[in-house]
Amino acid sequence: MKKTDTKAVIKQESVTEKAPKPVAQVFIWIFLIFWTLLNLFPIYFMFTFSLKSNAEIFGENIIGLPREWLWSNYSTAMNTGKMWLYFLNSILVTVAAIAISIMAGMMATYAITRIKWKMSKLTNAFFMLGLTIPIQASIVPVYVILSKASKVPGLNMIFGLNRYTTLIIPYAAFSLSMAILICTGFMTEIPFDLDEAATIDGCGFFRTFFKIILPLMKPAVSTVGIYSFLQCWNEFMFANVFISDSIHRTLPVGIKELSGQHTTNWGPIGAALVIATFPTLIAYLFLSKKIQASFIAGAVKG
Repeated sequence: MKKTDTKAVIKQESVTEKAPKPVAQVFIWIFLIFWTLLNLFPIYFMFTFSLKSNAEIFGENIIGLPREWLWSNYSTAMNTGKMWLYFLNSILVTVAAIAISIMAGMMATYAITRIKWKMSKLTNAFFMLGLTIPIQASIVPVYVILSKASKVPGLNMIFGLNRYTTLIIPYAAFSLSMAILICTGFMTEIPFDLDEAATIDGCGFFRTFFKIILPLMKPAVSTVGIYSFLQCWNEFMFANVFISDSIHRTLPVGIKELSGQHTTNWGPIGAALVIATFPTLIAYLFLSKKIQASFIAGAVKG
């Protein structure tokens, strides 16, 4: 009994020694609060920036709250700058690219990881090569392909320059490699017994994928979705080069068009930046837990 009591006392003392001291806790909380404010400051600055006049932005009141809250900057950005049209175009292009990248990535991962065939590892390595190619390096060959497709009768109706598919297909293609990489780590953790049980029940590859595997991949779907969303929503170079008309223009390019040649009213530009940025923050807030779960998947085995 005495030995047990001695061990318990030693264990309790070691636990109390490892616990942080009150003074250390105070400094930790001060640092965390400072770090939080430091990260929230750009959002605060951008929001107050969007409600100020040029005079306040350039010297009179740079950091403080607006003296006059110019909510009219948002109406100016949405109507005069056609931000509502660019916003809808960005939503259309982004949602379509995300849907294609998720479905293609899931099906490719299923074929690579859960179906036995000779070229599966080579195919996976081929897809992973896409991670090494910067999207900017492909702008010239993609532009040549699109410009030639614009001259082909019939094909130019759905594929070519100044089309929604001009951005949807490249965006989905460049998101595919990362989608497969994310899904591979998660799909390999799903027991293969489920596939065997589904096969015994008479399910083929497609039915097993849609009925068994896909419902278990929700965290990975969230991660691929938010990654594709960030890449497609904020992409500027493809949208600026491949789209020349205002009908199919997306939000990043539309914000650039708000700046004038000689004078610029910066308040509406700040409003447009808020309109472009806040959907990304809201999407991450709702999907952050599933994203973290997807990144952890595959880290621990056994």
